[in-house]
Amino acid sequence: MKIESGVRRRHPARAFPVLKELRILACRACSSLAILSAFSFPARAEDAFGKISTPFGVEVGTFEVIQFAMFLGAMGAALLSAVWLIRERSRIANENRQLRDKVADLNVTVQRNEAMLNLKDQRIIVWEGGSSTPNLIGNLPPEIGVPETRSLFLAFGRWLRVDSVTLLDRSIAALREKARPFDITVETTKGAPLEIQGRTSGGYAIVRFINLGEARAEQALLKTENYQLSEAIGTLRGLLESVDMPAWSRDADGRLNWANPAYAKAVDAREPHAAVSEARELFGAQARERMEREKAASRRFNEQLSTVVGGDRRVFRVTDVAGTTGSAGVAVDISEVELIREEYKQTVLNHSDTLDQLNSAVAMFDANRRLQFFNQAFAKVWGLETAFLESHPDNSMLLDRFRSDGILPEQPDWRRWKEQVLSAYHSVEPQEHLWYLTDGRTLRVIVNPQPKGGVTWVFENLTEKLELQSRYNTLIKVQGQTLDHLAEGVAVFGSDGKIRLFNPAFASLWSLKKEQIAEGMHISAVRRLCEPVSDAVHWEAFVTTVTGFDDERQSLSGHIELSTGKILSYATAPLPNGQTMLTFVNVTDSVQVERALKEKNEALERTDELKNDFVQHVSYELRSPLTNIIGFTELLQTPMTGPLNEKQRDYLDHIGTSSSVLLTIVNDILDLATVDAGIMELDISDVSVADAITTASEKVADRLKEHNILLDIRITPGAGSFRADASRVKQVLANLLSNAANYAPEGSTVILSCWREQAEMVFSVEDKGPGMPGYVLDSIFKRFQPYPNGGRKRGAGLGLSIVKGFVELHGGTVDIESAAGKGTLVTCRFPLEARTFSIAAE
Repeated sequence: MKIESGVRRRHPARAFPVLKELRILACRACSSLAILSAFSFPARAEDAFGKISTPFGVEVGTFEVIQFAMFLGAMGAALLSAVWLIRERSRIANENRQLRDKVADLNVTVQRNEAMLNLKDQRIIVWEGGSSTPNLIGNLPPEIGVPETRSLFLAFGRWLRVDSVTLLDRSIAALREKARPFDITVETTKGAPLEIQGRTSGGYAIVRFINLGEARAEQALLKTENYQLSEAIGTLRGLLESVDMPAWSRDADGRLNWANPAYAKAVDAREPHAAVSEARELFGAQARERMEREKAASRRFNEQLSTVVGGDRRVFRVTDVAGTTGSAGVAVDISEVELIREEYKQTVLNHSDTLDQLNSAVAMFDANRRLQFFNQAFAKVWGLETAFLESHPDNSMLLDRFRSDGILPEQPDWRRWKEQVLSAYHSVEPQEHLWYLTDGRTLRVIVNPQPKGGVTWVFENLTEKLELQSRYNTLIKVQGQTLDHLAEGVAVFGSDGKIRLFNPAFASLWSLKKEQIAEGMHISAVRRLCEPVSDAVHWEAFVTTVTGFDDERQSLSGHIELSTGKILSYATAPLPNGQTMLTFVNVTDSVQVERALKEKNEALERTDELKNDFVQHVSYELRSPLTNIIGFTELLQTPMTGPLNEKQRDYLDHIGTSSSVLLTIVNDILDLATVDAGIMELDISDVSVADAITTASEKVADRLKEHNILLDIRITPGAGSFRADASRVKQVLANLLSNAANYAPEGSTVILSCWREQAEMVFSVEDKGPGMPGYVLDSIFKRFQPYPNGGRKRGAGLGLSIVKGFVELHGGTVDIESAAGKGTLVTCRFPLEARTFSIAAE
């Protein structure tokens, strides 16, 4: 914390240049006096001012005396200024020493205060004036669920309970806006209590979060629970005071101690307090005694009671519950409900008389699934006796009887089917089913849930209706399905030129929207819609064919090429009753397929030529600049170019290393490109196994030595040599060893083995690295997909791709075995007599 004094200090160092100038001036004055004494006094000048004789016998002119007096005056002023500056410097130095002592004391005080504020068990938020950005001081232990970062800490809703966040936000708002202090206890999402104090000081608003110990935490929890219970009781009483239902509570002696406004209104009291103080009761003494008996037996009363309210007899559903310190109750006025219930019963009777006259079978069941009403049509449809139905049979039993009588067909799972049908008792939406009876009848079954939990069943005989409808629908469906599923566009026009029917293919071929064309549209209107994408000649012929009066109607056929690129084959066919059918077939694909194939073949040939040209020319274009960079880097490192400092040598080492890595990547990419292009040629010769392994191991020797990795070379006696491209074999082995060195642990061993196996030369490289899971092995040979599973360096992901490409180019195979935590084994099999194979690009 930096403290600045309000006093503007004059630094004593500012006096030093003035003193220095005064000293120089004094030296110059002394020099001038000496010169004046040496050269002015002997002079015998003849001027108008006359001469003055000195005590030493030297005659001096008036001008020299004036000049000397001025010099003495200047010297006096300079000496006085010097004395004043010296005193001022001493005073300022003393003031600065006192100020430094005060600053040191203030710094000690600030550090002590910061140490006290930065305790781990508290955190403070400080708002300065009206600033919206607060400062945070101190820390709280993270194990209680308080985040350490500023943004997460200020987002109270992320780590405090919802009720605590509401209380805290309301308290902070009152503190900042009205300077109202607070002391509250909140709870984190992990259940840890925090004490929060809010105060104001000057223009600052300060909120302090304090972590509570076990005893204080228990006290805070009790405090929080007490607050929550008080809030809950206040909320519940507020709810009861706002509802239009009499509510009350009594003490342990049965005396009324609280009532809501609805209770006071029911007992004709001015206000609830008056009803309590006057002990006004809503129900009579007998009703209260009955309530007390019930509560003494089961601690709960829930029955209907009647009383007089406002001069009218009212019926209430009373619920009164007894507790250890008293009881509480509520009364719901159900007078209107009872009246409506009576009206409902009368309405049901009237409906029953009406439903009994219907031909549709109707049956009503109550919430217990017992039959309560049925009409005569119901008994007739199911062939049931009236006496049996009047016994109120169960709905499930009726279904079982329909099944046993052979009316309902057998179901694969009768119990599940019945449960599905009876699920209407638990539904709120009507259900509709079709039942196909064994005697050939088809019933439409409507199951309508009743408000009180029952169900109304309606059975409508649809046998004849469905038979007629089925015949008609079958004809229409066959015709519609046939046309709709044709790939040909079909449109039939009547003798009046209006369209009778068309299929979706017709609109699609002519790029028409569904709403643009409809049955009854004249062919001239269809022509206006279609002519923008075709020529007028063909549609003129179509209109003439459809609307012409020729005795002999001719058929037309041909091709139309639309502006959209489609090529349609059309045909017209005369139909009976003067109707005409137009058909259109999209032959765009068949007409353009030869053209497309030819263009694609030419594009492929050009692409192949470009690829070959790129591979042939890019080798020089990419490698030459890199070679120059590497060469000039090595040249700069030689003594002949001059001495280099340590940073320059490090930079050159980095340039050389990066250039070499880049050259290796470029070479790998170009090698893969030449393999993909099929233009790589192998230089087949006798390859010595020992020489190839030695060369490859020398390339990775530095990396192995750097990480203290031992290379164990195992060559089976008689391995000798085989026919292959020596440089590619060495490159394959070097890539395998480099990959193993990247993943092998420090101080481990990498095993390189070689042996003959029938007509193959087999090389294997094994490391004890972290290995790879099974899902990685499927893509391990894909290019540019490195798997950094504990590797020291992340490469371009080309090493194993090059290995696979070169081995397969020889006619060999590459296998890899690995598992998580078990290392990796890569096996390459070269034929003893290599042959060149074309490797397709992936």
